Amino acid sequence: MGAEGQSRGIRSWWVALGLSVVLGCVQRISAQIKYSIPEQVNVGSVVGNVAKDLGLDVSTLEERQFRIVPGADDVQFKVNPNNGALYVHETIDRERLCESISPCMINLKMVAEDPMEIHYVGVEITDVNDNPPTFQEKEKIFEIYESTPPGKRFQLPSALDPDVALNTVRGYKLTHNEHFSLQIRDRGEDKIPFLVLQKSLDREKNKEHKLVLTAVDGGNPPRSGTVNVTIVVLDSNDNHPTFSQEVYSVTIPENAKVGMSVVTLNATDLDEGVNKDIEYIFGIELDPKIYETFSLDKVTGEIRIKGAIDFEEADVFKFDVQASDKGHPPMSSDCRVIIKVLDENDNKPEIEVTSLSKQVSENSKPGTVVSLISVRDQDSGLNGKVICSLSDNTPFNLKPSFQENMYSLVVKQHLDRESVSHYDITLTATDCGQPPLSTFKTLSIEVSDVNDNAPEFSHNPIQLYLTENNIPGNSIFSISASDKDLDENAAVKYHLVREEGSQSKITAFLNVNSENGQIVALKSFDFESLKTFQFQVVASDSGSPSLSSNVTVNVFILDQNDNAPVILYPVSSNGSAEGVEEIPRNVNAGHLVTKVRAYDADIGYNGWLLFSLQEVSDHSLFGLDRYTGQIRTLRSFTETDEAEHKLVILVKDNGNVSLSATATVIVKLVEPKEAFAASDVKSAAKDDEDTNVTFYLMITLGSVSVLFIISIIVLIAMQCSKSPDYTSKYLQETNYDGTLCHSIQYRSGDKRYMLVGPRMSIGSTIVPGSHANTLVLPDRRRTSEEVRFTLNSNICRWRNVFQTSHFTLKK
Repeated sequence: MGAEGQSRGIRSWWVALGLSVVLGCVQRISAQIKYSIPEQVNVGSVVGNVAKDLGLDVSTLEERQFRIVPGADDVQFKVNPNNGALYVHETIDRERLCESISPCMINLKMVAEDPMEIHYVGVEITDVNDNPPTFQEKEKIFEIYESTPPGKRFQLPSALDPDVALNTVRGYKLTHNEHFSLQIRDRGEDKIPFLVLQKSLDREKNKEHKLVLTAVDGGNPPRSGTVNVTIVVLDSNDNHPTFSQEVYSVTIPENAKVGMSVVTLNATDLDEGVNKDIEYIFGIELDPKIYETFSLDKVTGEIRIKGAIDFEEADVFKFDVQASDKGHPPMSSDCRVIIKVLDENDNKPEIEVTSLSKQVSENSKPGTVVSLISVRDQDSGLNGKVICSLSDNTPFNLKPSFQENMYSLVVKQHLDRESVSHYDITLTATDCGQPPLSTFKTLSIEVSDVNDNAPEFSHNPIQLYLTENNIPGNSIFSISASDKDLDENAAVKYHLVREEGSQSKITAFLNVNSENGQIVALKSFDFESLKTFQFQVVASDSGSPSLSSNVTVNVFILDQNDNAPVILYPVSSNGSAEGVEEIPRNVNAGHLVTKVRAYDADIGYNGWLLFSLQEVSDHSLFGLDRYTGQIRTLRSFTETDEAEHKLVILVKDNGNVSLSATATVIVKLVEPKEAFAASDVKSAAKDDEDTNVTFYLMITLGSVSVLFIISIIVLIAMQCSKSPDYTSKYLQETNYDGTLCHSIQYRSGDKRYMLVGPRMSIGSTIVPGSHANTLVLPDRRRTSEEVRFTLNSNICRWRNVFQTSHFTLKK
């Protein structure tokens, strides 16, 4: 034994010596280097400088083809031949390379040529916590009877973590539950979780328990994984169906479509099998309207709309639904369903008018109530809130009442029936819904009359032109006044104003019809005695109190051809129009024999006289001027001519129905001596008288000439200064009682007239129907024809004066 032990010791020493020799040789050929890097580092990360750590010349690495000898695991790394750095070429996953081996070492063989060198480099891949714990199952289901006693243990699934050391699974956690707890047992290096029943189960309370088991590793930060644990509690059929809600309350819009789902009831039964199959039915003693409006699915419990939904008919529906299982005997329960209807703006506002009267007096004060107006909308909320308004430009206003949706239609301002007698007021009621709905209603209001207008005459004063010789008792004129009021307030009556004075005698012969305003003259008027007068008529309405107004009527009497011409010369001693004229036989042609003078009390054409020879013994001897009445010889007398000639002169006026008179002139031819002797006797008898008359006539002629010139100047000035916008115009002539041409020019409407007649009051106009002695002139204003006509009238007048004066001188 000793020798054997000794020889064994010697062999051991030689082995050790051999190993040292071998190691010494290897040491001279290569060097062993170890690096350490974590997994999942970025590609390109430098592990270490191999050339530097091996003591190699960096400048010769490329020349010596310094490289890694290809192998199974060396693809993860590369060496840079330029600087000898070892860097990561691909992403490193420790779990894929080494799985659960620890430590995870990657050996690399590196070669350099010329001379050949082999170096071994080891790279340790350290673990990082890049993998969470995982369970093989997503859910673990346990079926446990509710009769299982507490303390029963159930093994839970274990989690796996490919990481190592501290990064692997280090513990478990379970969600809190009063019935279960977690217990962990170590089996070697593994930890096994167990589920322990702590408290008895009650399936009627909870037929299933949901738990979550969580596995946690020891990394920093730690990672975890979960698995769902479901515990199904098995039970017997001993429970009623139970609704998820005791009261189901839903809201639906009105006018919802038929078939729309309202709500789905959910009732559950804790039992199983047929004992948990549930059927739904309506409760007992329901309003038949419920069956018409809604339907109930027996299997699903879904309630749908069956009929029309109208908020205005019913804004809420309340009924019970019963859920029964199919056990024997069946068990049931019920719930209350409340369906509220959401109002929609589907109803227009309604307007109701309560009129106190269909008429309102025009003297109503502002604020007077005309009508009471109420509006309503069957919708609710903003859809039922109504805004009421009136049409514009009306004298009325809406006054809101203290009660909602009540208004008073009141007078806003003064009413005037004569301006507007009827109002159609449009009431507009608009709700506040979206979109808003509106209703329109027209309210007709009549404005009743009050006596606030006096009768009115269309003209004041009124100019009445009345032809003389009117028939007594006949109407001479009709006067009319209008009243803007109505009925009794507009019924006008007339009466004359009879005042004391000069006019009272005339108005005594006038009468007016109180109903129609016809004015009757009780006497016939004579132009020659009365030319103008005036009176007043009062028009009164029948209102209370009565209102009245008066009008002044200016009456102008118009001349009528009712006077025949009167012969002034020749006149015999017995008053007949006869005369004898003696002329010498030797007078020449054109000798003035005599002049017939006549006068007509009428004026204008009625007084314009024309002379004509009605009877003459020899038409070749004598001629008569038709305008002046002068009788002149037409030729010289011969011895054969008769010594006495009879001339009958007809003098007639220019009236519509001419009146005339005749004068007889006996012309006696005498010898010249006898004629002169007779003339001397006459001249001597009147010599003194003629001297005085001639003096006065010369003065008269001078004065008349001056007045004539002044009249022309004044007339021209008046024509040039008068405004053209007149309605009645005239040129007035002075009154004259001889054979004169008188004219008054005036305008009425669009026509112009010339009135031939006497002097009239200033401001006179013509009235319709009074066209006697009137000429209608062309419509020319202030023309030369108008002035010429007036001047001719004046010239005619003065010519007659001159001729009359000349004839007087001659005599």
